[in-house]
Amino acid sequence: MVLRGYVPTSEETLQTLAALRLQSLNSDFSTHAPFPRLEELFPPHVLHARLPPPPHRPPAKCRGARLRVGLLAGGLWGQALAKQRAERDQRLRGRLREEGASTMAAIVEKWKLLQGMGRPEAMAAYVALVREWPGFGSTLFDVDLHASPVGAGPQHLWLGIGAKAVSLYKPGEPEPLDSFCYGRISSFGASDSSTFHLSVEDRDLLFETSQVDEIAQLLNMYLTSAGPRRLPQPQEPPTSPPASEPTVLPQGLCPMAGPWQLRPPVGSSHS
Repeated sequence: MVLRGYVPTSEETLQTLAALRLQSLNSDFSTHAPFPRLEELFPPHVLHARLPPPPHRPPAKCRGARLRVGLLAGGLWGQALAKQRAERDQRLRGRLREEGASTMAAIVEKWKLLQGMGRPEAMAAYVALVREWPGFGSTLFDVDLHASPVGAGPQHLWLGIGAKAVSLYKPGEPEPLDSFCYGRISSFGASDSSTFHLSVEDRDLLFETSQVDEIAQLLNMYLTSAGPRRLPQPQEPPTSPPASEPTVLPQGLCPMAGPWQLRPPVGSSHS
């Protein structure tokens, strides 16, 4: 999850996490120790974010201009453009190698400072750093939100499913845009194979995602584990509805919404 960018933290902390991973894998620094590839230690998207954006190509302003561009594309003009693109790509690859080498050097320097730390201590320090993020222990899904309480129109977000709450994050941001415990959720279910429906009090949220089944199964798991202990009495035991119908959640699983209070579940393997 760290390598995929699902733990929003500083680049300095990411380098420290990489050094702790090396200490756990190889023990103390040695020039003879096997080095994993950088992408196995550090999120690649952080390096790519340092590169300059591709140049903006303004659209042709009229039909005649588009026609001229089309005619020239197969001739010398097209060859010149292809050469420019190849040169630009080569420069970007060179820049990426430089950034990678610089980052690896910084990681190695931090690794050297961990001399004498045993594998259990390195693992504990790694988890302690990751646990500083309030969403630690949640499973994150990439979704496009089509009915948003925080803005109009489709919005790409992380949907975090935790043991006590469901949260919406802007990718890379440590604090949730919105968070609600299961007591606020009235129903959820799959509208179709790529759309997940979630009703929160008087709001209906529609998520477009390729992981509809995974989200539904995880929500059901947390509901099942929490329900028998926390449902008010008397209460009919919840039943599993047909797959085509939304799942209706019993109320009273947790207090009404307040500040984010998710505690990391014991034994979480989020990192």
